Amino acid sequence: MITSISYMAAILTTVSFIPQAVMIIKTKNTSGISLGMYLTFTIGVAFWTIYGILAELNAVIFANAITLVFASIILGYKINNNRKVGQKAEERQII
Repeated sequence: MITSISYMAAILTTVSFIPQAVMIIKTKNTSGISLGMYLTFTIGVAFWTIYGILAELNAVIFANAITLVFASIILGYKINNNRKVGQKAEERQII
């Protein structure tokens, strides 16, 4: 019973990232998300994955490894978009 609950929690929390990741991949728009939050979140998920591996907790490994992929994709787009915005701001200052 406890194992089933842990896997259901893992599946639901992991699947919740799919719509956000798909939307960002399609639109390339990350203006509505915080870089600091996603950076901190992604690092936290990486630590949860490591914890799951060390504690041999398959549901924790499963959920966090997949979430880490989605969060990393979103973070990558956010960092890339922030660079582009910064470059455009610098270009406007030069002109």
